[in-house]
Amino acid sequence: MSAREPEQRPAYEPVGHLLRLTPHDPDMPRPAATVAGACLVLLGAVVSVLSMIDLAAHWRSYAASIVLELDGTAPGPEVFDASLAVVMGLLGAVALVEAVSGILILRGSNAARVLVMTLAAISIMTAFASWWARDQEITLKATLLLLAVDILVLLALSSRSAAAYARRREKH
Repeated sequence: MSAREPEQRPAYEPVGHLLRLTPHDPDMPRPAATVAGACLVLLGAVVSVLSMIDLAAHWRSYAASIVLELDGTAPGPEVFDASLAVVMGLLGAVALVEAVSGILILRGSNAARVLVMTLAAISIMTAFASWWARDQEITLKATLLLLAVDILVLLALSSRSAAAYARRREKH
């Protein structure tokens, strides 16, 4: 190995070694990986709100495209309105969790960082399982964009610098 080549890191590092490498500097500047990950999470919250607006504007046509009969009768407008309220409530909760998580990640919350990484990993595994088991197509319009964002969030927030920033106030 020449003097110019950096030393390669091993593929596996014990947890104790990784924790020793984490600087515990309360005045550590916010790394770019943390900013990028938090911005992607906040962008997801904005997309959720925009999806809610689109869904509310076109709910009747979406609901009418679903052929559903209960005991031989089609549901009335009150069922459509109630189902819209449920869907909007769920999407609103998701948008709120995303917005709060993004802000907490920017402030250095390790719990929010780990929660977002866990949800991104679950989303990635779900997309893979759907593709594998049910031959669901991964398209640019539906799945691929969300999958790419989840992968980018996972990569950004799992970096050493993002972890060090989130854990900078912990005591040894």
